[in-house]
Amino acid sequence: MELGNFLKVLWKHKNLLIIIPLVTIIVSFFLVKNLADRYVSTVQIATGLVDESSHLLDPTGIAQDQQLNHKFSNLIAIIKLKKLINQISYRLMIHDLTDPVPFRKPSKLLSTISDEARKHALQVYTDKAKQLESLSFYNKDENGLNQLLRSMQYDERSLLANLYAVREEDSDFILIGYESENAQLSAFVVNTLSTEFIDYYTHTINKSENDAVDYLSKLVNDKRDTLNFKINNLKIYKIKNGILNLEDQSKALFDKTIEYKERKLQAERDLASNNGTIKAIDEKFDPKDRQYLEASVSRYNLAVTTTQEQLHLLTDRYVRSDFNPRYKAAIDSLGLKLTQQLNQTSDQYITNPLVGKQDLVRQKTQLEITRDLAKYSLSSINRALSDISTNYNRLVPFDATVKKFQFDIDMATKEYMDALGRYNETNFRLANSVKVRLVDKATPDVAEPSKKMLLIILSGIASFSFCVVILFVIFFFDETIKDPAQLVNSTKLPLLGYLNTISGGSLDLKKLWDVEHREKMKQFKELIRSIRFEIDQELRGEKILAITSLADHEGKTVLAISLAYSYSMINKKVLLIDGNFLNPTISQTAHPKLYLEDYFKNNPDNYDSISNNINVIGNHGGDITLLEVSDENFIRSRFNELKLKYDIIIIETPPLSSLNKSKEWLLFASKVVAVFESNRSIKKSQKEDIKFLKNLNNKFAGWILNKADAKDMS
Repeated sequence: MELGNFLKVLWKHKNLLIIIPLVTIIVSFFLVKNLADRYVSTVQIATGLVDESSHLLDPTGIAQDQQLNHKFSNLIAIIKLKKLINQISYRLMIHDLTDPVPFRKPSKLLSTISDEARKHALQVYTDKAKQLESLSFYNKDENGLNQLLRSMQYDERSLLANLYAVREEDSDFILIGYESENAQLSAFVVNTLSTEFIDYYTHTINKSENDAVDYLSKLVNDKRDTLNFKINNLKIYKIKNGILNLEDQSKALFDKTIEYKERKLQAERDLASNNGTIKAIDEKFDPKDRQYLEASVSRYNLAVTTTQEQLHLLTDRYVRSDFNPRYKAAIDSLGLKLTQQLNQTSDQYITNPLVGKQDLVRQKTQLEITRDLAKYSLSSINRALSDISTNYNRLVPFDATVKKFQFDIDMATKEYMDALGRYNETNFRLANSVKVRLVDKATPDVAEPSKKMLLIILSGIASFSFCVVILFVIFFFDETIKDPAQLVNSTKLPLLGYLNTISGGSLDLKKLWDVEHREKMKQFKELIRSIRFEIDQELRGEKILAITSLADHEGKTVLAISLAYSYSMINKKVLLIDGNFLNPTISQTAHPKLYLEDYFKNNPDNYDSISNNINVIGNHGGDITLLEVSDENFIRSRFNELKLKYDIIIIETPPLSSLNKSKEWLLFASKVVAVFESNRSIKKSQKEDIKFLKNLNNKFAGWILNKADAKDMS
């Protein structure tokens, strides 16, 4: 629905949509016919970022897509750096100042400067180009040279307007292009810019990489010196404290401790078993036998005791020497000698002839010797364990200090290896770094295809689109009522019909239905007949019809007169009452014989009935209301008399904006019809009037849309 309405708006303004684009096309033709041809030159720069052949020694050098995009964006940003564009500006001015065939015709400013000023400008431009410097805005002389660049359109803004640098799809190349009116100028700009970019980028990268290598080289030397210093400190500490290898020394002491503890346990077991056995043998001798025995063998025990002491001494040395095997042989030899002495003692035993206990005596003597050996060796082992513990405790503080030294050395080694790895990697990348290069220089080319026709067509399309947009904006923000559906949707009230606009100048109500206006009024008459039928359906035998509106001059008078005429055509006796005190147009047109101020006046002299030949009751106008003429009961009685004489009574009331002046008439109406003029909007102040009409419920018959566009309605 909205689209259809908008298309109707476009069709209504079709002449505007044709004339404006046509005028625009004609103007554009004269504007572009003298445009100069355009020349475009391009160069390709290989970056090596994507080319796999550049990364044969470094496969990890090929970045991911996102990283590649960042790198290409960075390169393009460098190409457009102000200092590089300034180089182009300087070289263009140097060329035009020195070459007999300049790229562009000298500007008005350049033509006015003297030869001396030209030389000075040439010298400044040359110096700035060598030093990669910009012209200062705050320096009066250099600012003047900036003005000279702008006059020749060689300044940064002018150059960037026609310069572009893009990556060619997903390739390894950057395309630099420049468009101008001179083929040599375009080629000169892109060739100079590509050369300056490669030189600047190469110098910057090399300087950065060399600085990184120098820094890492110094860092590697510092880390190596730190590592050597810490190693030397550990060496001095070990020499000073007689430390060879703490781990091996502590392990050896631990092994000795285990071995000595095992021997100690064995000696304790031997000592306990021998003591038990000796005690059992002693219990088998009575005191007399023990006394006799000791007296008989005392001289032989002295030799055994001497041998035992030698054996004890040798056993102590054996333990102290960490059980050296060479002492083992001497101990075995001395043990054999002791056995012989014991046998000799056994042979000389003088025992009681009544008691045969020679074997017990010999066994006891051997057990006592074995017990003493175990006891003495246990004492030696305890001393050795004490010495081992002392030595082990001595190693503990050394171990902590050495471990601290070792930890410092490990950290220094790690830092040194990290620095060395970064140094080697940077050197490797420096040796195999990717170098940007110019693939091919630009040469002057033929002019680009003319865009004049395209510009003319685009201007026509743009102007047409602009007109459509303007019309759409007007249509979108237009809240006026143009058709019956809009009126119904906006008010939520029913519609009885609509009336078309009557063509011509001013409307003469007296001649509205004359024969001379028959063709002009044909459609209007058909619409009035349709409205008359709808009103009859609403009245259903009732006779009083009130015609009102929301505001003045919406067509109430025309509708009232037209309905009166239409009803008279079907042989109905019609009474037309002009109730609009504010604008009594019917009274001024019809010049009635009876006025409502007289007819509705409640006085003893005014009780006569109305004449049968009265068809119009007018009013004298003025600031007055119906209920100010007479009271409601009398007026109602008068209307009852009128209903007896007339088939239909049509009342034109003041607009609802006049408040009670209109509403007083509606008290006596059977049905109410409201006229709304097309192409008007409903104001906020009229919302209450619409609400009043809704509250009339069935008394309100509906809207009549006046001055509607007949073509739109069809």
